[in-house]
Amino acid sequence: MMAVFKFLKKALKENAVADNINEPGWERKVLEKVALESIAEQRRRRRWGIFFKLLGFAYLAVLFAAFGGWGSAERLADGKDHTALVQMNGVIQAKGDANAENVIAGLQAAFEDMGTRGVVLQINSPGGSPVQAGMIRDEIVRLRKKYPATPLYVVVEDVCASGGYYVAAAADRIYVDKASIVGSIGVLMDGFGFTGAMEKLGVERRLLTAGGNKGFLDPFSPQNAEQKTYALSMLDEIHRQFIDVVKQGRGKRLKEMPETFTGLMWTGAKSIELGLADAYGTTESVARDVIKAEDILDYTVKPNFAEVFAQKFGASMAAGAMSMLTRFSLR
Repeated sequence: MMAVFKFLKKALKENAVADNINEPGWERKVLEKVALESIAEQRRRRRWGIFFKLLGFAYLAVLFAAFGGWGSAERLADGKDHTALVQMNGVIQAKGDANAENVIAGLQAAFEDMGTRGVVLQINSPGGSPVQAGMIRDEIVRLRKKYPATPLYVVVEDVCASGGYYVAAAADRIYVDKASIVGSIGVLMDGFGFTGAMEKLGVERRLLTAGGNKGFLDPFSPQNAEQKTYALSMLDEIHRQFIDVVKQGRGKRLKEMPETFTGLMWTGAKSIELGLADAYGTTESVARDVIKAEDILDYTVKPNFAEVFAQKFGASMAAGAMSMLTRFSLR
């Protein structure tokens, strides 16, 4: 509208100067010009509106392209021999990229493909949920029984610790870099206690429960000795499950020593000495020299655009913060 007002002012001035406002019907001419200018301004706004909408769609298209390939693997020509790759990166957790649902879906697709000559599970993970890691490990065992002619090898990149190693122990062989970090066979339950800070601030905790242990390890209440003992017994039970999985998976290759199951980590070079890993190797070298199928096909299930967007902008920050207060973790 500012443009219309400016035009009206200019038109009035021009007419006043040119005709001293003596020409019959000058008011009508001015109004016609104002109306035409208003229409022209509306058209300009529409064009700019369309432009910015198209620009927005183009931006979304670029985002979709950047995060493309969600939920599906690449495909080679049917029947062509290849090495199937599934990546497990990051913390193993239900809402993360390395969650059981996605990893299992990728493994199933890899084993089911008739052209797969071997599967490489590429791991770069510090661990995470014992439940999620256990689900992945159990599925690997099932798939190996169902497809006995298709081997599964783990290739460790930077880290394969705790829950990551829990999964890796189910593989036929584990390949590492000499500087990889391997091990951490242990379980932790971490959290925080705020009672001291609350006392200093004059904050009173009012916790009402039905059931003596319903407020189990509440971070805002003093630590209960009996609940602590019970939590340690649960940790010990999960740790024993972890140890059994490693012993079953590694068998006679494992050179057990007092520190093996204490939660310590070792370099890739040392892990080979201890029987926690088998040899040096990369995804490419294993595909070429072990599986004998150089073409690598990635079956990793990628997060969809909505999940990536939510993660980038912190939609799950509140849930993550609460889960940090008290949690079991293989890491």
